[in-house]
Amino acid sequence: MKISVDTTVRAPIEQVWRAYTTPADIMAWNAASADWHTTAATVDLREGGAFSSRMEARDGSMGFDFAGTYTKVVKHQLIEYTFGGRTAQVEFSESPEGTRVQVTFDSETTHSPEQQREGWQAILNSFCHHVESAATRQPS
Repeated sequence: MKISVDTTVRAPIEQVWRAYTTPADIMAWNAASADWHTTAATVDLREGGAFSSRMEARDGSMGFDFAGTYTKVVKHQLIEYTFGGRTAQVEFSESPEGTRVQVTFDSETTHSPEQQREGWQAILNSFCHHVESAATRQPS
């Protein structure tokens, strides 16, 4: 089963793409809730390149590596990847409101589809907040 989440970020597509693919930015936004964080991230943004994000509970009680391989990269448009035997696709498109980011991924069987949708949407919301906050801090 495929699940999709999306957001529209009020920022130029170049800035959105950079924040989605830069390890320092990923570490700032990649968490579904305040009690989790990403402690390390690596990105080799090319077809066949690997990525990894170390996600941990802030209290140190648990953690896991979200890792995979990029299968298709079209700058400012599309990132496709495999992870743990599943696939995902991230589409970037410009709109009058900003940059739309849509993530579609294969569901897993441990959590309900709604739990998965909520978790991935929360991470995407954190991403949107991170990019928009950075945009407002930049001098005009």
